[in-house]
Amino acid sequence: MPGIWETNMNFSQRSRSLFKTIAVVLALALPTALAISSADARVGGGMSSGSRGSRTYSAPPSTTTAPGSTSQFNRTYTQPGAGMNSAAAAPARGGLFGRAGGFMGGLAAGFLGAGLLGMLFGGGLFGGLGGLSSILGLIIQIVLVVLVVRLAMSWWQRRHSTPQAAYANADAGSGPGPQPNYRSGLGGGLGGFGFGANNAPLEIKPDDYQAFEHLLGDVQAAWSNEDVAKLHTLATPEMVSYFEQDLGQNRARNVVNKVTNVKLLQGDLAEAWREGETDYATVALRFALTDKTLDRNTGAVVAGSEQPGEATEVWTFARRTGGQWELSAIQQTN
Repeated sequence: MPGIWETNMNFSQRSRSLFKTIAVVLALALPTALAISSADARVGGGMSSGSRGSRTYSAPPSTTTAPGSTSQFNRTYTQPGAGMNSAAAAPARGGLFGRAGGFMGGLAAGFLGAGLLGMLFGGGLFGGLGGLSSILGLIIQIVLVVLVVRLAMSWWQRRHSTPQAAYANADAGSGPGPQPNYRSGLGGGLGGFGFGANNAPLEIKPDDYQAFEHLLGDVQAAWSNEDVAKLHTLATPEMVSYFEQDLGQNRARNVVNKVTNVKLLQGDLAEAWREGETDYATVALRFALTDKTLDRNTGAVVAGSEQPGEATEVWTFARRTGGQWELSAIQQTN
């Protein structure tokens, strides 16, 4: 009997040591996985951010350049039913759990971290279980974390989602769709007028399209140089606040995102309108770029590629009467 007992104790100790090792690997691998998964870090961070005035919660018409739909805003100051000037206090947080909201996201992240560290030291949510059952406890904790995150994201989306009526009337209230093109790019053009049901029509001229194309490259260059002062001259204060947040996250991860060789390939006007003293123009842009994220210390590529690629996004520009166009929103295409 003593021999049998000693054997079981040794097996249990070996199992616990193995599971602790697994927990250490998971705990160390998780931050790396988060950094890699969030490495789509070009301007906008792969999310839809900003404001389109009273049309923030109305989907822009599809165009030849972006024939699909656009993602609703993950980060915006504009509240449902309000224009750009009625801003919320602060943008949503980014990161793995950022889209689910600050409190719930932090709760879920802490839950996972506590579970892994508890596993490491023989505790966790299921601290009373030992040996082989510990790994089952870890699996259950992970499943619970997934459920919490899904519930949190669902709650956040319901809180910030577009009212159903706005979606139902999006086509009727956001303009007649793509307009005839009179400026050709490499793959298409940017075209003429935009009309809204409750907004004054706005003519977009060739000089405006040139300004949009220049802003596409200038914003990417200022972002790559982490030149916040320059970004303030190119984008609205709301958009710059998101850029600063994303740049801060890059610095925390000790990386820098470089977007180079930006070239407009094709563009279409989705809609253009005037609200009070502010003009808006939403355009679909397909552009070439080289997008890579580098380690700040070594310069090694940690995400992205040295090879050129393409991206298609919907950008909204805004200007005060007599002023210059500024980037007001970036939306991802589906």
